[in-house]
Amino acid sequence: MQLLIINGPNLNLLGKREPEIYGSQSFEEYFELLKGKFLEVELSYFQSNFEGALIDKIHEVGFSYDGIIINAGGLTHTSVSLADALGGVTTPAVEVHISNIHAREEFRKHSFLTPKCKGMICGLGLKGYELAVQWFLK
Repeated sequence: MQLLIINGPNLNLLGKREPEIYGSQSFEEYFELLKGKFLEVELSYFQSNFEGALIDKIHEVGFSYDGIIINAGGLTHTSVSLADALGGVTTPAVEVHISNIHAREEFRKHSFLTPKCKGMICGLGLKGYELAVQWFLK
C-alpha cells in the first residue's frame, strides 16, 4: 500500500510555530515515528508552501497511490483549485487538521476540501495522521 501525506503552507514550521496549538515536535520527527509504526505501508511525505506545487503532487500520485492524507493548512479554507485537484483524481483522500478547526476563528470552520475527501480528522494533534493511516489499512 502506498500512501502520501501532503502538508500545506506553514506546516514546515511545526515544532516552532505556535507550540501551544501545534505542539513542539517537527513533522519530520513525527514522520519517522509514523513510518516505524506502519512497516507494511510505503509512506511518503510532501510539504510545500505553494498551492500549485500541492496541486501538481496530487496530479502526480492521484491515479496510482492507494491514498492521500492531506493537511492543506490555510489553503483548506480558501482553495477551490486544491479541492478540484482532489476531486479530479481517483485516489481517495482523508483530510487532517492538527487543531480543532471548528473551535478556532470563524473563517477556519469551512473547508473546501471536505466534500472531496472520504473523511476528516481534526483536533487530535499529530495523532490524526496515524488515525488516517489506520483508516486506509482497514
